[in-house]
Amino acid sequence: MATTEHPPPSRLRTWMLQGLSDMGRPGGHTGPHAQPEPPHKGQRWWRVMCLTGVDYFSTLGYQPGIAALAAGLLSPIATIVLVIVTLAGALPVYRRVAEESPHGEGSIAMLERLLSFWKGKLFVLTLLGFAATDFLITITLSAADASTHLVENPHLESALHDKQLLITLILVALLGAVFLKGFLEAIGVAVVLVGVYLTLNVVIVIAGLWHVATAGHVVTDWSEALTAEHGNVFAMIGVSLIVFPKLALGLSGFETGVAVMPHVRGEDSDTEENPRGRIRGTRKLLTAAAVIMSVFLITTSFITTWLIPEKEFESGGKANGRALAYLAHEYLGNAFGTVYDVSTIAILWFAGASAMAGLLNLMPRYLPRYGMAPHWARAVRPMVIVFTLIGFLVTWIFDADVDAQGGAYATGVLVLISSAAIAVTIAAHKAGQRNWTIAFAVIAAVFLYTTVANVIERPDGVKIGACFIAGIILVSLLSRLARAFELRVTSVTLDDMAERFIRDMSSRKIRFIANEPGRRDKAEYREKIEQIRADNDMPEQEDFVFVEVTVTDPSEFEAGLTVRGEVLHNRYRVLTLESSSVPNALAALLLHVSHSTGRTPHIYFEWTEGSPFANFLRFFLFGQGEVAPVTREVLREAEPDRSRRPRVHTG
Repeated sequence: MATTEHPPPSRLRTWMLQGLSDMGRPGGHTGPHAQPEPPHKGQRWWRVMCLTGVDYFSTLGYQPGIAALAAGLLSPIATIVLVIVTLAGALPVYRRVAEESPHGEGSIAMLERLLSFWKGKLFVLTLLGFAATDFLITITLSAADASTHLVENPHLESALHDKQLLITLILVALLGAVFLKGFLEAIGVAVVLVGVYLTLNVVIVIAGLWHVATAGHVVTDWSEALTAEHGNVFAMIGVSLIVFPKLALGLSGFETGVAVMPHVRGEDSDTEENPRGRIRGTRKLLTAAAVIMSVFLITTSFITTWLIPEKEFESGGKANGRALAYLAHEYLGNAFGTVYDVSTIAILWFAGASAMAGLLNLMPRYLPRYGMAPHWARAVRPMVIVFTLIGFLVTWIFDADVDAQGGAYATGVLVLISSAAIAVTIAAHKAGQRNWTIAFAVIAAVFLYTTVANVIERPDGVKIGACFIAGIILVSLLSRLARAFELRVTSVTLDDMAERFIRDMSSRKIRFIANEPGRRDKAEYREKIEQIRADNDMPEQEDFVFVEVTVTDPSEFEAGLTVRGEVLHNRYRVLTLESSSVPNALAALLLHVSHSTGRTPHIYFEWTEGSPFANFLRFFLFGQGEVAPVTREVLREAEPDRSRRPRVHTG
C-alpha cells in the first residue's frame, strides 16, 4: 500500500511478468489465456470438447497396448469394464461437478469449501500435488509416446532408434516455447487435430474389423484360447475387475473437461452466479466425449487383441505403446501408417499443451492466494519455465519410457476422480438427495478401491505423487515464511464512525493503542490507558483510540480489511478489525490513516511475554504472537521512506 516510487523494471522482467497485475483479481486471468471472453460468450460445446479431447482422445495412442499388457487375452473384457465405470461412474460424477463448480475450478474448489484453517490448506496442497502429478506426467508421457511413434516409424527407425530421450526433451521444450511466446487456446486447431485423428482411427477400426471378418478363424481362435485360460464368463469378469486399475489411464480427461467450462457458450439468460446454459453445454461435452471414447476403446481393444501377436506388445515389440499405429502400417501400408503417426504425434504433443494449460489455470488459482508462492507465480511465463524444467527432470528420470510413467499418471488421474466422487457425495448429502448420495457413495467406493489397488500394484505412482506433494508443501511453506512480513491486506474500508474518529484525530497527534480484547469492560480500557501512559511517560491530556483485532482464519493470506468504530461505556473510542493476522491488520490501518490524512500516526504496544521464537511461530501459524516488532517490520517493508512511516512504540 506504500506509494514510494521504484526504478522502472527491465524489459526482460516486464516481458516475463506481462499480465501479472490482472491476475488473481475479480475478472482477471489466472491462466494462459491472453484475452478474456466477453461475459457469457464462448464457443459451441462440441468445439470445446475437441479442446479437452486432445488430452482424452490422445490416450488411444497407447491405451490399447497398456490394456493388452495388463489383461492379455482378456483385454476386450477388461476394457468393457472400464467403459462401464466411465459411463456409470466418472461421467455422472463430473456432470455434478460441472453443476457445483461452473467456473472451471473443478472438484478441488468443492472440497476447499468444506475445510478451513490450515487443515484445509494442507488438504488442497495435497490434491494439488496429485493434480501436478497428473498434468506433468501427461506432458512427459504424451511427449514420450509421440517420440515413440516417431522413432518406430519404418521410414525413420534406423536414423532415430537411439534418439527417443533427446526427441522427447525437444518436444517438451517446444511445448514450453509455445507458452512463452503467448499461448492462445486455439480451439480451431484442436477441432482439426481431433477430427483428423478420430477419422484415421475410424479407418483403422474398419480395416481391422474387415480383416477379422475375412480371416474367419481369428475370433474363434481368441475365444477358444480365452476359455482355455479362464474357464468361464464369471472368472473372466473377476479377473477383469482385478486388472481394471491398470487400465485407469482410459479415465483421463474428465478433470480437464470441467476446467475448460468457462469457454462453453451459455445462453443469454445466463449469469455468473447461475450459468445454466454453460452447465448444460458442459454436460453435453462430457457425455459426448465419454461415449465417443467408449466406442473407440471397445473396438480398438478387440482388433488389437485379435490381430497383434502378444509378444509385440511387450517392451521392445513393434506394438509397444503404439498398437493402432502397428495396425495402420501392417494393414493399410506405410504411407497411411506414416500419416497416422504424424497425426498421433501432433495430438499427443497438443495433449501436453492441454495439460500445461491446466497447470497454469490451477496453480495460480490457489498458491499465491495462500501466500505459498511468490508474486510472479501469478504470471504465465515464469511458471512455464518452472513446469518445463520439471518436465525435463521427469523425462530424464524415466528415460522417456511410456510404460514406466503409466503408474504415476494413473495415480494422479484416480486420486482426482476419487476426490471428485467424494465431493459430489458430500454435495448431494447436503442437498438432502438421499438416492444420489447413495449412488455417488458407491461410485466413490469403486474409485477408492481402484486407487488403492493401483497404488498397491504400482507403488511408484504414489511415490512420484508424494514427491510432488512434498515439493509443493515445502516450497509453499518456505514461500509463506519468506512473505511473512509482507503487507497482504488488499483494501481498507472504514465505516462512518471509524471515519469520524480519524477525522477528529487528524487535527492533532494521531495515537492508537493496540489492545487484545478481553472482558471489554470499563476497567480494562482505563487500566490499559494508565499502563501506556506510565510505560511511555506521557501526559494525561493525550487522548487515544483503541484498536482491537480479532483473528478469523490465520491460514488465509490476502483479504480486504473492514474497520468499524464504536464508543464503549460512553467514553472509550474503539476501532474493531477482523483479519487473519494482527500485525498485518494494524500495519494496513496505520498506512491507510497516514495516506488519507497526510499525518504520521503513532501506535502503542506492550511487549509480548515469552520466547521470541515461540511467539514468531504463533504469529506464523495463528496470526498473533510477536505483535509489536512484526507490525514494525511489516511497516518497514511496505513503506521504505522512514520519514513517512507510521511510528511504533513499545513499553
